Amino acid sequence: MGGEVGRVELAAADGGRLLQRGEVVEVWHATYRCLMPDDLLAHAEKLDRSDPIAGFRDRFVFPDDGVVYFDGNSLGRLPVATRDRLRAVVDREWGADLVRGWSRWIELARQVGDVLATGVLDVDPGEVVLADSTSVNLYKLAAAALDARADRRAIVVEADNFPTDLYVLQGLAAARGLELRVVPVDLDRGFTVADLDGVLDDDVALLCASHVGYRSGARADMRAITARAHDAGALTLWDLSHAAGSVPTPLRASGADLAVGCTYKYLNAGPGAPAFLYVRSDLQASLRQPIWGWFGQADQFAMGPTYAPVDSIERFAVGTPSVLGAYAALEGARITAEAGMAAIAAKGAALTDYAITLTDAWLAGYGFSVATPRDADLRGAHVTLHHPQAWQITQAALAAGVVPDFRTPDRLRVGLAPLYTRFADVYEGFVRLRDIMRTGHHQNHPAERTRVT
Repeated sequence: MGGEVGRVELAAADGGRLLQRGEVVEVWHATYRCLMPDDLLAHAEKLDRSDPIAGFRDRFVFPDDGVVYFDGNSLGRLPVATRDRLRAVVDREWGADLVRGWSRWIELARQVGDVLATGVLDVDPGEVVLADSTSVNLYKLAAAALDARADRRAIVVEADNFPTDLYVLQGLAAARGLELRVVPVDLDRGFTVADLDGVLDDDVALLCASHVGYRSGARADMRAITARAHDAGALTLWDLSHAAGSVPTPLRASGADLAVGCTYKYLNAGPGAPAFLYVRSDLQASLRQPIWGWFGQADQFAMGPTYAPVDSIERFAVGTPSVLGAYAALEGARITAEAGMAAIAAKGAALTDYAITLTDAWLAGYGFSVATPRDADLRGAHVTLHHPQAWQITQAALAAGVVPDFRTPDRLRVGLAPLYTRFADVYEGFVRLRDIMRTGHHQNHPAERTRVT
């Protein structure tokens, strides 16, 4: 975690001070003392008793189904506050106020953006706004960046970036006749600054990368990669979808230009919830995104015939936002900000370390290997396990009441959302995985994949 921390505020119990670079790992060891004894269950229970954010688990909805949930990196659990807020919004604001509700709804996207900015992403109010989907936001910011570097003819992207990011950039490159330089990366190690050797030059307009890789959970060095891109005169666009709410995102410390991310993973805003985008404040006035919509217009309700973008982060908005989705994102961002990113990141490092230890102890003998970096500095909050029958094992796990997910090629992802995952949950889930391998129950499931993995 050392190279990726930046300025992160500690929880009130720790004095509310700011963490310095590298200190999160020290907090992790001081809080959780991840030295594994022989009795792994007793150790898990001890860690849970000493967990400073354990109480946040009670603020999520848990059906009494015995399921061990290892997929918070794809869809977070439902916060109780979100359930209650949406019920109230439907009954009172939509149900009773009807269109008069827009007197408060009109500011929601900016309100959520400011909570994300200050409580999750460690940037300034006015640099983040809730809008559209991650893919649409990526398109908007990439197009704006390319227009700002119109004399340059190349885009750089890591080969293992999330597929929608690759597709969006492929489309922009094809439409504009640009060169798309796809940088090969190791699927387990992830994107490193060394991968850029010989790639960047004065023809590169934009570099796009994920802060935490979706497949392996490897965490890129945002500072070093951004600095290398800036040395070449290129702008940077970071996808924070697997980072926001799980690890510190050093946007400010790195000088990153642009970023996008979703709210339905570690930020627990619900399926299909609106995404967010970040534009560094000094760039906002000089960038113009390609979708000119009325929520980005300077005098929106003048209903004028000519587009003139507002002089703020809202210029990157487009059309009418989802009010219900925005309220869900607001509650998810608030609970994350309240817990504090330092505490969340420290627990995430400890949870993933524990999962790796259980893999080594129980699963390695059945052909599993850890595909995620073992160094906590270099990973997010999910652990990816490689096995040649990972798809069948995933299906057997689901049948046994464990919910991970599968990613090609032959990888099982274990997402450990720190706000509500206990160390005892990790223990129980891995006990069930071990039993699946011991009994060979995964062999009863077909090797052919279904559409949703």
